[in-house]
Amino acid sequence: MEKTHSINYGTYVLVWLGLVALTTLTVAIAGLNLYSLTIIVAMAIATTKSLLVANYFMHVKSDSRVFKVFIVVCIVIFLTMIILTFFDLIFRYPAK
Repeated sequence: MEKTHSINYGTYVLVWLGLVALTTLTVAIAGLNLYSLTIIVAMAIATTKSLLVANYFMHVKSDSRVFKVFIVVCIVIFLTMIILTFFDLIFRYPAK
């Protein structure tokens, strides 16, 4: 038996407004000088936006647990590859 999910249009509009607000916040933060916090704040906002898109517009929120586990495994593998690449760059070109 397949479960059906229904999200009303009001939820989609609220999520879209949230995405617009977060995009505006990203642009506003880019104009400020937060020094080392700039990238952390920008990545936190981008992560929040991607979670909103995945959960509501891609309907991951209502998918099965197995599918969610596969998504998490893919993200962990991707982040591991990115981190290993940056470590390689750090040790290949040391600071003078």
